[in-house]
Order: sequence, then C-alpha cells, then structure tokens
Amino acid sequence: MDLPKLTAGKRFTLPRPAGSADALLLARLAQRDKAQGRLTAIVTSDANDAQRLLEEMAFFAPELRCCLFPDWETLPYDTFSPHQDLISERLATLWRISQKDKDTGADVVIVPATTALYRVAPPSFLAGYTFEFKVKQKLEEAKLKAQLTLAGYSHVTQVVSPGEYAVRGGLIDLFPMGSLVPFRVDLFDDEIDSIRTFDPDSQRSLYPVPEVRLLPGREFPMDDDARSKFRRRWRERLEGDPTKSRIYKDMGAGVATAGIEYYLPLFFDETATVFDYLGTEATVVLHGDLEPAFQRFWTDTKERYRLAQGDPERPVIAPEALFLSAEQFYGRANEHAQLAIRPGVADIEDSALFQKLDELTVVRGAEDPLARLKAHLRNTAHRVLLLAESDGRRESLLDFLRASQLSPPAFDSLAEFQASPEMLGIATAGLAQGFCWLEEGLDLVTETELFSTGPSGRRRRRQEQVSDVEALIKDLSELNVGDPVVHAAHGIGRYKGLVNMDLGQGSSEFLHLEYADKAILYVPVAQLHQISRYTGVSADEAARCADAIFARVAPDDRRELMSALEASGRVGGPVRAMMKLQPSKDAMDAPPRWHELQALSRQRADGTIWWHGHVADVTERITMQEAVANARAMEQLARLRWEFLAGVSQELRTPLNGILGFTELLREDTESPPSQRQRERLDVVLS
Repeated sequence: MDLPKLTAGKRFTLPRPAGSADALLLARLAQRDKAQGRLTAIVTSDANDAQRLLEEMAFFAPELRCCLFPDWETLPYDTFSPHQDLISERLATLWRISQKDKDTGADVVIVPATTALYRVAPPSFLAGYTFEFKVKQKLEEAKLKAQLTLAGYSHVTQVVSPGEYAVRGGLIDLFPMGSLVPFRVDLFDDEIDSIRTFDPDSQRSLYPVPEVRLLPGREFPMDDDARSKFRRRWRERLEGDPTKSRIYKDMGAGVATAGIEYYLPLFFDETATVFDYLGTEATVVLHGDLEPAFQRFWTDTKERYRLAQGDPERPVIAPEALFLSAEQFYGRANEHAQLAIRPGVADIEDSALFQKLDELTVVRGAEDPLARLKAHLRNTAHRVLLLAESDGRRESLLDFLRASQLSPPAFDSLAEFQASPEMLGIATAGLAQGFCWLEEGLDLVTETELFSTGPSGRRRRRQEQVSDVEALIKDLSELNVGDPVVHAAHGIGRYKGLVNMDLGQGSSEFLHLEYADKAILYVPVAQLHQISRYTGVSADEAARCADAIFARVAPDDRRELMSALEASGRVGGPVRAMMKLQPSKDAMDAPPRWHELQALSRQRADGTIWWHGHVADVTERITMQEAVANARAMEQLARLRWEFLAGVSQELRTPLNGILGFTELLREDTESPPSQRQRERLDVVLS
C-alpha cells in the first residue's frame, strides 16, 4: 500500500475510504511508523470511532500494540470522581506511551477528541510516583505501606479492585493501577520470597511473576508537600473563604474529595497534555470532523462553569486552566507530522485502494435468500472473506450458508486466509462495515452487508427484550416455518411463515405467529427486533419453573401480583407486573432482584384460567432509572443553589486569604516556632 510521506509541521489530507477501510489504512500507517521507531496517535471525532478503530486495527495488524486513552466519563465540574478502573486504564496508557519503543510501550494510542482537550499530570509525576520491586529484593513492610499510601492506594481488608492493598502477616496483597490482575507478595523476613497473581473472587494464588510495577493510585499526588501546595494555590487562585469549603478542609486532612479531579492545576506548578507524552517524533492522525466536537464541548463546559460559579463550598477553576482550546490543540498538533482523514467524503469511484461492495443483502422470503451473494461470487475475480462479529454468530452464519449450499472454511485470522488458496472463507472480526480491497483482490463482507443492519443495531439490543445475544434474529431468512419464537410483549409462539396484508396503505409483509388455542398474532416485518429465538424448556418444565418463581416473590409484591393476575383473568387481557424475587437457596446471601412479568391469560375448555408469558430480570434497568432520576434531581437542586449564590453580593463573600496566609506563616515559622498550645489554636483557624 502506497502511503503518503508525512513531515513534521505539515498536514496531509485524505478522503475517508469506504466502510472500515480507514482502520486498514491506519494499521498500515502504524506499521510503517513502528518500523521507523515512531508512535502513532489517532485523535477521533467521537468515542465510538475510537473504540471501533481499536478493535478493527487489531484484526488488520495483530502485532501492533494498540491502546485507548479513555475519558473520565464525567461531565466538567461534576461532584463525583471517575471510576477507579478508568483511572487505572488512563494511567496505564500514559505510562505505555511514555515508554516509547520499550517492551512495555505502545505502538498506537487512540484518543477521543474531547479527551485530548483535558489537561493531565506532567510526565515527571508519573515517573516520580512509579516504583517496582522484584523477587529476592529487600523490602521493608512499613516503607512499602508508606509508599502505597503516598501513591494513593487504599488500605482494605480484602483486595478486589485496582488501587487497593492489604497486609496480612508476611503476605501483602495489592492491585496495581493499570494491571489486569492483583498480586500477592510473600515476604521472608525483609526479603521478597515470591510474587504471585491471585484471583480477587476466590482469593486463590495463581501463577508466579518475577516483578511488579506500581503506578500511582491517582492522577495527582497526595503527600504532605503536594497537599500544602494545593491549599496555597487554592488561596491564591480561588475567591471566597477557604474555611467554608469542604474540599479545602478535606485536603488538609489528607482526604481526596469526590470530584477533586477538576482541581488538578492546584496540584502542579504546570499541567501537561497528551502531546507531552507522545514525544516529538510521533505521527498525529486527525480522524473525522473534530471542530464540531470541540465546539460542542466548549459550549457545554462554559454553561456548566456559569452554573457552578458562586458556590462558596465548591468554587470552581476557570475552564481555560483545565482544558485546551481548539486553537491550542491544533497548535500542539502542528508540531508533529499529521494525517487528516477527511469526513463526509465517500470513496471516489476511481480509487485504486478501496471501493464499496455491491448490493449483497439477503432476499427475505425468496427461494434462495443468498442469491445476490452467490451472483457476486460467480462474477468477481476477488477472493471473499465473510466476517461474523463473534464465534457464536459465525456458527449461526455458517448454518445459514450451508442451507444455501455454501460451506466456506473457517479461518482464525486475515493472514491465514491470505496465505490460503481458498476463494471463499469465514472468520470472526468486529468490523463495522465491509469493503473491497482492490490492491489485495479481496472483498471483506460483514453481517452489515448481508442483513442491512448497522453494528449498533446488531450489538445493542435492549436487555429486557433479549438476554442471550446468540438468540437474536437478524433476518427472516434465519427462521424456518414451525420454529418456536419469543415476542417481547406476547411471549412464546410458533412461526408459521410470512403473509401479505393490505391495511389501507398498500400491501405489507407480516410474520404469522400462532399461540396456544390457535390464537394468531401478525407482526410487521419492521418490528423484527421484537422477536428472538425460543431457547427455553417444555411446557411441563415451564409450569414447574413458574411455581418455583412464585414461591420466591417477596410477600408485599405477591399480593399485588395476585391482584394483577385476577384482574387479567376476569377480562381476559394481558398482565404486566413488577416484583422482587428473593434469592434461590444456593445464593441466600444475595440481595433480592427486580423482575418483570409479561403474560396473557388463557381459558381452557373446562373453564380453568392460565397465563402464558415470561419473566425477565430488569434489576439493572431499574437501578439505572433510579440513578438517572436521582442525578437529575441533584443537578436541578445544585443548579438552583448555584443560581441563588451567583446573585449574592461579592461583599458578603469577601475572602479571608490575608488572615489565613499570615496564620499559616505563623504556624510554619521555624525561627520562632509557636508553642504547642499556639499551634493548636492556629490549626483551629486554618480548619
């Protein structure tokens, strides 16, 4: 592949190629940079593209060490901190890209555009607060505990997540930031006898390792000197009385308050950016339309800053100190060799690299649904590789292909298929869209082309509708007449084929579903997402399951459930009820979980009423809804409070910086140090 020559200070622009060919193009660019000892940094217009490129580039170039620099996933000036796993991943990524061409380094770093605007801790912080130890090395337990505490690690009784450590006699369990597994250090007197990984769930030791690297537990320091500088800068840069701020007082006590990340500039003389970690030789790729993303980010940030101003308990730092402007971002990017992938431009017809694929969509209801694919195979001189998004989907797709007399061999990688003489193959890859690779004479065909569904539609189905991803029905061609299916609202029925009906707006296709007692349901083809395969049990087993479920319903919910069932039985309509189920006997310590019942009442010939439906676990949905409602209520309350405080006269919030500054000078006076009693009184003023 003939790639453009890039030079520092200049930008080469290319149109965005067809399908997922941009991932192939960037993979080849990164391979060239790696051979020349350079890092490739890709800045994407949104987080979805960043995640997509991370997965797709691994398919085209498995040898590349790719990493993603994730966002905090909080909004500017939020009053809660990012999840510890995200901080761990961010620190690990910064460490890897700072290692350049070492074994622990990275070849490609992918950064969403708005994440690249955040100022970060300088490289000197990461280097100064990272330490390692090896087997047979001398190690003082008290010194290690002090180092872990200063690095921001939390002392716990049992280690389960990054940033935690526990000491039990001669054993030290710790979960380093940026590590996928925790480690157990076994001391023999003051010498490290062994280091092993262990399972945080079972707490059982696993395999030995020769050494451990410990990254800081936070993206800022928390030692005495850092906290003292934080408080001094607070008084210098922020208005208001510091003694009214919980954050200021907590910092004096060594506590990092939730949301402290948005006070990052107070910890350092100067903050850094992602560019400071890349090095001057790195290639920067600008992927997509970055300007609208920057504009939206700054509009939202300025509005949140306006609302947050005036709170004496939580004064905020100006956004210019926390984030790069678009001009500053491009100024730093212009120091590097740049490649811009221009958005919104389709691949030109005479491109010598990549082209769009022909129409390959399966034909629903046809005798041969794969007629278009077969015609393409007959007419093209290219080899064809079919791609399924998971191993399970690959097997389902193979069954579908074999029903149409196509039986492609399976391959584990793109390189394996390229090395084979086969004209048709199938593999697993998370490509969003296929394309024609002209240079290689290869057509990559994904499920998007076959079933006309985008990757988001394939991957993100509502959890309450389908719990098993392998049960998803992506096209009617996957259904055979007589197959049992599950409708999200009406339960289990049997597929009887397609029928054409005219409801006054022209003829339309409907799925014909048959239920018990010959009840019929017609489902528009447009609502295929409501249907999934039936993977349940027989009727007798279902009845026994229903009895077992009813026995676990919480007493309060049981009365409401009975009332709903009785009302449904009287009118012969559907029933929909929420209830909590107690844990089963083998999990008595687990908390109750929310479930939703959806069923239809039926009446047998003898007059007996019974219900036909299903029960789904919706605990996560309920928890998310409650969290969203609480967050909205808290945000509304905070907005009202901030708007009120913003109107309060500045004279009522006159800073006491002078008093506090002289108080601290008196307390830290080394020539005429205050007495113990005087120090206690000075501490009262400062607290």
